[in-house]
Amino acid sequence: MKHRHQTPASVLYQESIEHHGAQVADSGALVVRTGAFTGRSPKDRYIVRDAITDEQVWWGSVNQPISPADTEVLELAMRQYLSDKEPYERYSYLGWAPEYQISVHTVCEYPWSDLFVRNMMIQPSEEQLSGFATDWTVLCAPGFEANPPVHGVARKNFTILNFTKKLVLIGGSGYTGEIKKGMFSALNFLYPTQSGILPMHCSANEGQSGDVALFFGLSGTGKTTLSTAPDRSLIGDDEHGWTSDGQVFNFEGGCYAKVIDLNADKEPEIFQAIKQGALLENLGLNPDGSPQFADRSITENTRVSYPLHHIPQAKIPAVGASPKTIFFLTADATGVLPPLAQLTPSQAAYYFICGYTSKIAGTEQGITEPVPNFSACFGAPFMPLHPVKYAQMLSEHIAAQGVQVWLVNTGWIQGGYGVGPRIPLKYTRALIQAVLDGYWSSKDHTMITDPVFGFKLPESCPGIPSEVLHPDLGWSDAAGLSAARKKLAGWFTNHFAQFSADAPEELIAAGPRI
Repeated sequence: MKHRHQTPASVLYQESIEHHGAQVADSGALVVRTGAFTGRSPKDRYIVRDAITDEQVWWGSVNQPISPADTEVLELAMRQYLSDKEPYERYSYLGWAPEYQISVHTVCEYPWSDLFVRNMMIQPSEEQLSGFATDWTVLCAPGFEANPPVHGVARKNFTILNFTKKLVLIGGSGYTGEIKKGMFSALNFLYPTQSGILPMHCSANEGQSGDVALFFGLSGTGKTTLSTAPDRSLIGDDEHGWTSDGQVFNFEGGCYAKVIDLNADKEPEIFQAIKQGALLENLGLNPDGSPQFADRSITENTRVSYPLHHIPQAKIPAVGASPKTIFFLTADATGVLPPLAQLTPSQAAYYFICGYTSKIAGTEQGITEPVPNFSACFGAPFMPLHPVKYAQMLSEHIAAQGVQVWLVNTGWIQGGYGVGPRIPLKYTRALIQAVLDGYWSSKDHTMITDPVFGFKLPESCPGIPSEVLHPDLGWSDAAGLSAARKKLAGWFTNHFAQFSADAPEELIAAGPRI
């Protein structure tokens, strides 16, 4: 087997074009198609159940077990398959804080998978390469398919995490996000259990005075838009660690952004980052070579990966101080949650463990009215431990380091979806800026308490009408608001019930009261 180490981007481009039908956009970015899979396959992710994981992993539909024996047979078959290829090997790091870095050896069947690793992981210097010692290994072979009855998996594609062997196996899928999220899942187990670090699925930025803000939120809540600001440096857009001694660091060396309907005016930083070295996935090109960002013919989940240094305001090394502020973003379609609310540490843990937003009527077949969408810790598919473990760590960090936590509703106000409007982006930006400026730190600006959810709402904010800030003032139908509050509170209570047996009393008490 011929091994290719640290292959230059120019060679990866050439071989992707020659052997995989890739193209080059007018900006210089490589454009590929990932095959049958254009997104992650969460039902095909497994964790080897052994002495390390048996009592620590929260087993279930998210964290599915597989036996060491089945994994051993599958690994041998993969290695035999790759022995007939000429895979691309790369040595990289995850984690910008040097004392917490994880070294990763990747072996990829396809050249553009290796380009993705080059973009998304932290690339070592020549000096570091000379003494490189591998912590974890990733084998990625999209062309290799499992034999389900023999290998103990449900389908031909799979991602398997083996904590004893420090190994990730990915087969049957060419979607590059499986590499990224496979290692993120590994770090979400390793950092809390070995280093006391809270892993977070969030974006992070830093103000000119060094103040760090974190933004948590599910798809459609505005995480990328609101965390990207011209006067703040970007630490990272997706995966971070928070240490007990007050440090936030990005796990990754790059960004993996959605590009559906991308344009230069809406998201200029991402648009300008798509240049030589970037990897575009699953969209077409116009005759002049420009990307067809509105192209949905393959998938809605069109993506680009690029290194952090493609963002002018990126902070490198991507490390900051303990966060001063945390924002939980939700697009609440019931119109009940206020545009801004301050949370106590226990309330922060509660809403963190719920990870709430709404699915909107008409977005999926069969949905005729808004329905709740909960994802524990704002990243349930990547969390091997029990969600209460992460929530308790968050609450402890918040209390010990004096962090303010705010719930931000970027969804509907003055009535639910179809009745009230969605809050204008300018108002949301103004509220976030007021928080960052410390507006409510002054005793001159008072807060009021929500009667059902118990969090505190600003009584006023410059430039924001009172009927926007307060559901009680914005809703014309008081009875309708009361009914909607009870309905939303019931959703939270019913969802949280699955965690209550393992949650401390103060966490249970932080939820809404019907």
